[in-house]
Amino acid sequence: MTVSEHKTHVGRSTLIRVVTPKPLTESPAARYVWAAARLALGWVFAWAFVDKLFGLGHETPAAKGWIDGGSPTEGFLAHAPKGPFAGFYNDLAGAAWADWLFMIGLAGIGAALILGIGMRIAAVGGAALLVLMWSAVLPPENNVFMDDHLIYALLIVGLALVSAGDTLGLGRWWAGLPLVKRLPFLK
Repeated sequence: MTVSEHKTHVGRSTLIRVVTPKPLTESPAARYVWAAARLALGWVFAWAFVDKLFGLGHETPAAKGWIDGGSPTEGFLAHAPKGPFAGFYNDLAGAAWADWLFMIGLAGIGAALILGIGMRIAAVGGAALLVLMWSAVLPPENNVFMDDHLIYALLIVGLALVSAGDTLGLGRWWAGLPLVKRLPFLK
């Protein structure tokens, strides 16, 4: 067990040594597990961006990439939504502003997670994007309400809370920048 020690004075001459366990998230093994989860989730976002940008033939058919004039939102939003918000999402399908926001979101969240910087903004933006994607297909196919989008949303918030960008990432360097010190929400 990793412990944290500090000494405290009680009265004039009594010195007490207090030993308390460090939070599990501070152990080296836990830090590396959180870092691996951050990199894995970052890859999920980065891959979605690259596939939709170039039409690599995985989820986005070849020649339908964004650089080929395809819309990264049209295929999904025009055909997949169901449930109470289907009409709302169908109306967004192929809108240029929706394409831009979606692609900027995928790229920014993926880059932030992979680099370990801007974790707070990535957590807020990523969780919002994931909840929107979840709400587009209500109810989920395999469960009454839970699916991987909600699990990823919880994970990305957890990554920010444990400062997962500090291990195998640039989080500590980023946090030391004058701008980030002045505006801590950028951390």
